[in-house]
Amino acid sequence: MELLSLSFSSSLLSSSSSSSLSKTKIKFKTKEENSSSSSSSSSSSRDRLIAFAAASSYVRAPKRTPSSSSSSSSSGRKRHWKEGEFPGILDPSLSRSSRAPIKNLKKKLDDKATAKGWANTVTEALADRIANKQWEESLEVFEMLKQQPFYQPKEGTYMKLLVLLGKSGQPERARKLFDEMVEECCEPTPALFTALMAAYCRKHLVDEAFSVLNQMKVLPSCQPDVFTYSTLIKTCVDQARFELVDSLYDEMAERLITPNTVTQNIVLNGYGKAGKFDQMEKVLSGMLESTTCKPDVWTMNTILSVFGNKGQIEMMEKWYEKFRSFGIEPETRTFNILIGAYGKKRMYDKMSSVMEYMRKLSFPWTTSTYNNVIEAFADAGDAKHMEYTFDQMRSERMKMDTKTFCCLIRGYGNAGLFHKVVSCVKLAEKLEIPENTSFFNAVISACANAEDFMEMERVFKRMKDKHCAPDSTTYSIMIEAYRKEGMNDKIYDLEQDKLKMLATALDSE
Repeated sequence: MELLSLSFSSSLLSSSSSSSLSKTKIKFKTKEENSSSSSSSSSSSRDRLIAFAAASSYVRAPKRTPSSSSSSSSSGRKRHWKEGEFPGILDPSLSRSSRAPIKNLKKKLDDKATAKGWANTVTEALADRIANKQWEESLEVFEMLKQQPFYQPKEGTYMKLLVLLGKSGQPERARKLFDEMVEECCEPTPALFTALMAAYCRKHLVDEAFSVLNQMKVLPSCQPDVFTYSTLIKTCVDQARFELVDSLYDEMAERLITPNTVTQNIVLNGYGKAGKFDQMEKVLSGMLESTTCKPDVWTMNTILSVFGNKGQIEMMEKWYEKFRSFGIEPETRTFNILIGAYGKKRMYDKMSSVMEYMRKLSFPWTTSTYNNVIEAFADAGDAKHMEYTFDQMRSERMKMDTKTFCCLIRGYGNAGLFHKVVSCVKLAEKLEIPENTSFFNAVISACANAEDFMEMERVFKRMKDKHCAPDSTTYSIMIEAYRKEGMNDKIYDLEQDKLKMLATALDSE
């Protein structure tokens, strides 16, 4: 297809209200028309994007200063402040006698200092630990709760604990807690079984998850539902076990369980990431023909992100048109996906068109919007426009996250401005930005580009000191840097460290 240039006209604005803007349509130019102007608009498109961002930024109105007439009139008024508290004109006729001193003031202050707050009940303490995601403390308080004379096992308490253990990566503790629940004669439900299964799925323990499914099948009151199958299908998709996905679909059909839109979106995302576009279109066609499982904006975002991440811009634009023809309206995340895809291809004209379109439709520019623009300039090593976008982000008081600083650090590293990498790291520390593996990888990559191996090793040590586990990207960056300098002994040490880390991870599982 020859779909390249995306522009947004006023005809696409929403026509549902007279006060709202009319709906627009996406217009495409041919590849010949676009190629004739691509060479001359490459540099000007960036300036157009920045100029538009500056023109559309929010400007604060200056504070109003009181006029001379109002100041003169206010000076004649009598303010009844207490003497010594506020500046103003004091009317002596309205002055009152000083208040009598408070009796026993020292005693009241002493009582306030020694007073203790009401001790939380055990149930309140348990709820507090669960809310703070402290799974070990939660289990300790739960044991205290079971020793209370008023204790009765409740499904809701076990559900919260199972979900917490699953999110904390503790499937074995979740299994032990589930067995204790059964021993206490608390009747299990499909929701509790699904929570236990989710704990195994989060650690990609497919065999154990299937054993939970088989256990549910033999219990008449705990038959699996669509949420159970969706949870299991997701972990199969994440591990590219599509043969298991097909068998689960067949099993659902035998049990007359209809997949919902969430289930289908999970499978669509998995097929797209694996490059199985035929199966993806098959699932999407089934959704269009279904009466209970229609595609929604999440389906639209899933398809667009699949093609956008793979750099297939024409297919992304084609599916955008299709979803609009289905009556599905885009949202902020949809536009952020488009901006990110265009930015990776350095298509700044289209990127600015989408941002302008968002302003026309009153869609706010979010942190993800700015991150995508910063990332586009960072990948190109364009520090000037990257900094301008970041300054614009700060002027609008937009919240910055870890990805923002990862892009900035990577951009400065690509531009060879290592001194700005250091200042960027200090700013992130000052703003208390969370430092994850991607953050340290960006700093290590910048050090490698600057050939500062001593600083690279220092950052790597700090990464492990902060219990931030290195990943394959971390090791590949450092090994490649050492290989360029012929430091084979350093490469050997890193490979041994990597093997040790993998062994530790397997033992912990």
